[in-house]
Amino acid sequence: MEYLARENDPSPGGTFDSLSPTTDTNSTDSEHHQVMMQRCLLLARRALGKTAPNPVVGCVVVQQGQIVGEGFHPGAGQPHAEVFALQAAGVRARGATLYVNLEPCNHYGRTPPCAEAIIKSGISQVVVGMIDPDPRVAGGGVAHLRSAGIEVIVGVEETACQVLNEAFTHRVRYHRPFGTLKYAMTLDGKIATSMGHSAWVTAQTARDTVHQLRAACDAVIVGGNTVRHDNPLLTTHRDFQAGTSTDNPLRVVMSRSLNFSTTTHLWETAIAPTVVLTEAGVNLQFQQYLRQQGVEVVTFEALTPDAAMSYLYERGCLSVLWECGGTLAAPAIAQGAVQKVMAFIAPKIVGGITAPSPVGELGLTTMTKALSLERVQWHAIGEDCLIEGYLPQGWNRTL
Repeated sequence: MEYLARENDPSPGGTFDSLSPTTDTNSTDSEHHQVMMQRCLLLARRALGKTAPNPVVGCVVVQQGQIVGEGFHPGAGQPHAEVFALQAAGVRARGATLYVNLEPCNHYGRTPPCAEAIIKSGISQVVVGMIDPDPRVAGGGVAHLRSAGIEVIVGVEETACQVLNEAFTHRVRYHRPFGTLKYAMTLDGKIATSMGHSAWVTAQTARDTVHQLRAACDAVIVGGNTVRHDNPLLTTHRDFQAGTSTDNPLRVVMSRSLNFSTTTHLWETAIAPTVVLTEAGVNLQFQQYLRQQGVEVVTFEALTPDAAMSYLYERGCLSVLWECGGTLAAPAIAQGAVQKVMAFIAPKIVGGITAPSPVGELGLTTMTKALSLERVQWHAIGEDCLIEGYLPQGWNRTL
């Protein structure tokens, strides 16, 4: 659960003289590499939800078993993790080992290539977690380092590195943000009562986890029914009263009718930004009201989950959280806008033949056609349970 790790680590360009050696003299090189790569991942997680469209990256420089510099990439357009780590290490980088969870870049973008900075610093060994899937890099960074006589080791803690940057990898490969469908339901599969009441399905610990999940995402999507029935905030609830949280994602509402109240929380854009996606010509008077409140309104000829994800890709999003009801969740799944499912299950039974379920009609008539999640994990979240897994790649989306 990568979104849970938000540590009180030093700032990217801070000093690290107080850090003690992180491995003992009896540890093997392999164990040492793993420990240092885990430190890179911990640093990288500090910027979850803040780097889009860039990946999250942490870097550590080690000289004779001692961390002498470290840092992480705080956001697009700012220096990369390697730059912060090398600046902190200074002359102690010469002959040292540099650890980084993603292959150093070797091309000019908004910032100079990190591979060149590593070579100039005098680093003698580089340990890389995973190769960068971006075709502008894709092994080129490693090749450039090796051509300069630097020893490069690739694949340390590779699976953990891939999971941490799964949204970045998906965006690069498919030109769409990574979509996660999150919902909370009772033990009998209901997200609300037959009267529509849904506060609260899960306990506070699970809800706190969702707030952390939002902080790690770039956008949260809901449909019109969720707005009308729940009037959600869709924030991380951090410093909400002061209105100072910088962790809130973009709040996205999909609606073909714009049949909403003017007192809806999502129109309060001083708390967090909101964009409404609708179709051309719909309720122009309410569109004007929304714009007056600072809400962005974007129109489409045909409003679909796929169109929404295409728009959010162009906007630079990496990770999108679908917190919608079953009516919107079904086409989001069918159109490939969802790659991962996170289901919070409360040990409650509410019953009700007409009580809504998390996913609407998918047209699957037999249990043998059911979508079986892959790489499934179970977690106890207080008194509730979280099941998370991935939809199978390449399954037939023509439901």
